[in-house]
Amino acid sequence: MLKTALAGLTRVANTLAIAANVAGTFTVLTLVVILNVDVISRGLFNAPLKGTYEIVQLAVVFIVFLQLADVVRVDRLTRSDGFLNVISTRRPNVGANIRRIINAVSAIFMGLIAYIMFPDFIKMWNTGDFFGVPGLFTVPWWPIKLVIASGSALACLIFTLKVITAQDRPELIRMPEHKDTETGGSNT
Repeated sequence: MLKTALAGLTRVANTLAIAANVAGTFTVLTLVVILNVDVISRGLFNAPLKGTYEIVQLAVVFIVFLQLADVVRVDRLTRSDGFLNVISTRRPNVGANIRRIINAVSAIFMGLIAYIMFPDFIKMWNTGDFFGVPGLFTVPWWPIKLVIASGSALACLIFTLKVITAQDRPELIRMPEHKDTETGGSNT
């Protein structure tokens, strides 16, 4: 029963991570459009788009924390694991235990970020504080705080599930990249 519950929780966490990654990708595309409009309006009309600087600052935070959980899910978080790979080939159990320890420490840090940011989100929600230059461009703070808190909490959950299930790398669906040497055909 516990195994089924963990599998269900993992499936839900993975689905949320993928959805957040998609939202982060759309944020990147939106940022590209905004930057292009700003460059064109500056060049052709000598009239920059108001708030571009603020939008870029906020978008970077959105992109990082929306895509963080999916990066953790597919084990693509930037880290130096050369030593860990050497240990894993020579002593697989030691390597697996070190990976679990790293995931546990990472879960703790992500949990701390979420724990610290959630009260800030509540405060910003209640006070209606904003970011930007009044009269030019302003946006509320609470969406940024919410994205940081929820992205960190989801990453914490995924790290924790990796520790509990001892499953570090997911099974990814990949298309073949090279010619099939047995049949002589191309799989691309």
